[in-house]
Amino acid sequence: MKIIGIDPGLRNMGWGVIAVDGPRLRHLGNGIIHSEAGDLGPRLAILYRGLCEVLARHAPDAAAVEQTFVNKDAVGTLKLGQARGIALLAPASLGIEIGEYAPNAVKKSVAGVGHAAKEQIQHMVRFMLPGVELAGPDAADALAVAICHAHHLQGRALRIKIKA
Repeated sequence: MKIIGIDPGLRNMGWGVIAVDGPRLRHLGNGIIHSEAGDLGPRLAILYRGLCEVLARHAPDAAAVEQTFVNKDAVGTLKLGQARGIALLAPASLGIEIGEYAPNAVKKSVAGVGHAAKEQIQHMVRFMLPGVELAGPDAADALAVAICHAHHLQGRALRIKIKA
C-alpha cells in the first residue's frame, strides 16, 4: 500500500509518499509545492495543480492530511484552511480515501510525545525511513503524517484480527 501524507500550507505544501508492507515502511518520495505571495486564487490553483501532479506520479492508495490548528491570526488561519481544502480536494477527486490527524497526534505517533519540536520530527522520520533525503521541514512533516496514517491502519487491522 502507498500512502501520501500532506502538510497543508499556503506558501509551502509538503508532501511525502511511503510504501507500507506489513510493519515495514519505505520512503518513495517527498517534496514541497511552493506558491509565491499574490492573489489567493492563483496561489490555490498552483497548489492544486502541483498536488494533482504528485498524485498522478505516485498513484497512492490512501492519503493523510494534517488538521489545521487555530492561532491568534484569524486571517492566516482562514487562508491555511483554504490550502487544507486543496489538500483534501485533490485526493478526494481521485476517489482516494483520506485520513485526517491533529498535529499532536502526528507528533505522538512519530516521536512519542505530542509536543515534539520540528527537529525531533525530522530526526524520527530519518530514523524510520533510513536514507531519506528530506526536501525540507514541510516535507518531513508530510512524511510524519503518512507514517501516522500507516500506524493507524496497522492498529485498525490488528483490532479487526483480534475481533475475528
